Amino acid sequence: MALYKLQVSLPDRPGSLGMLASAIGSAGADIRELQVLKTVDGIGFDEITVAVPGTNTDDLVEILNSIGGVNVISIVAL
Repeated sequence: MALYKLQVSLPDRPGSLGMLASAIGSAGADIRELQVLKTVDGIGFDEITVAVPGTNTDDLVEILNSIGGVNVISIVAL
């Protein structure tokens, strides 16, 4: 598995982070670290380290961006 660090924004409301975590799991990735960076005007900004099978993150990014209000800001290989 390859490690990646994602920066994401998501609505700052109950259940948003759980929905994001479930989507990461459904993409076959595993969360290794999560840090809540800040909240601005009802939007949360988080940094998540994930282990992804293989080296292609397209499926993961597509799944996360399909969640209402979630935006993958950046993804960097570690």
